[in-house]
Amino acid sequence: MASSLPFFARRAWVNLRSDVLVLPSRTVALAWAAAILLLPLLSDDAYLLRIVAMTCIFAVYAASWDLLAGYAGQVSFGHALFFGAGAYSSALASLELGIPPWLGVLLGAAVASAAGVAVGYLCLRLRGSYLSLATLAFPLITLGILFAFPERSGGELGVSGVRSILSSRMANYYLIAAVMLALVYALWAIADSRFGLVLHAIRDDEVAARASGINTPRYKLGAFAISACAAGFAGALYAHFMRGAGPSTLEVGLSFQAVIWGIFGGVATIYGPVVAVFVLYPLTEWLGSFTAFGELRLLIFAVIVLAVLLFMPRGLTPWIRDRIETPCPRCKERSAAWRATCRICGVPLRAAARAQPAAPSPALTGPGSPRASSRLP
Repeated sequence: MASSLPFFARRAWVNLRSDVLVLPSRTVALAWAAAILLLPLLSDDAYLLRIVAMTCIFAVYAASWDLLAGYAGQVSFGHALFFGAGAYSSALASLELGIPPWLGVLLGAAVASAAGVAVGYLCLRLRGSYLSLATLAFPLITLGILFAFPERSGGELGVSGVRSILSSRMANYYLIAAVMLALVYALWAIADSRFGLVLHAIRDDEVAARASGINTPRYKLGAFAISACAAGFAGALYAHFMRGAGPSTLEVGLSFQAVIWGIFGGVATIYGPVVAVFVLYPLTEWLGSFTAFGELRLLIFAVIVLAVLLFMPRGLTPWIRDRIETPCPRCKERSAAWRATCRICGVPLRAAARAQPAAPSPALTGPGSPRASSRLP
């Protein structure tokens, strides 16, 4: 066994050098993941670790919205329902039933997934703005139900005293960071698979997809279930990390936060909303630490978002990626922008990059809308 370790180490290095380090986007993603995992070794500031842990939780939540809205075209204005379902289910299961926290997290994800299937089934025949407005009603209905039974749900105060998953703050941080990296990669892999390709077909033209023999209701329900499961997982982690769950996990504002993160970072990418959360959430917390800003921090936040939407209509990450990488006109694989030829087939890139027009912004809904691919070739 020990003699095989050098072989696997060399194999890992070859794969890293040939598949990851050849593209700037993959190199940056690797450095970002390493920075998250190494942060506790570089700083023991409890406030900083709390902000990064919360950012990781909301990154999973934003990526789950992108799978449903960006890929499947099912734009949800009530995505907080799944986050809150996971948070409340896990918290109440831990408090009322006394089950272990890790099992409560799995239960919260399962309850949120079931809620996603129920919402998807009820909204199967709705399209566009009608679907978005219908999904907006479900968190409000759930809040009304929770307020009707305050002896169990805690009413407007929510529930508190939930146990943490692990005993130490450092262990909880590493758990949340590892879960975030795993779930974001899993969502990206699903979006980049045949399942994601079918979701794109349904989003672009559902009638044509159905005429091609695709069972569109089944795929849309699958998108709702997977997206809700990931959001519920994030909500359950939030409940155990914050040691409570309240009405804020079901607020309309949280639903629209996912929409803002998705559009800011770039829809139909998975990694775009994650980048948006890691930019915007710490920024708002940092601005909130200055008393001089006061309520102006919301204005500054709005100006930054509007500036990105005006000058980067496809989102922040596609705009940056188009400037550090160039697609090959022949094989469509990407290479670093400073390369003169394609890394795969050797075709000249600079002339093709000058001749290639800029791609329009991908729409969330509507037939024929181009996509910002999630592939990192």
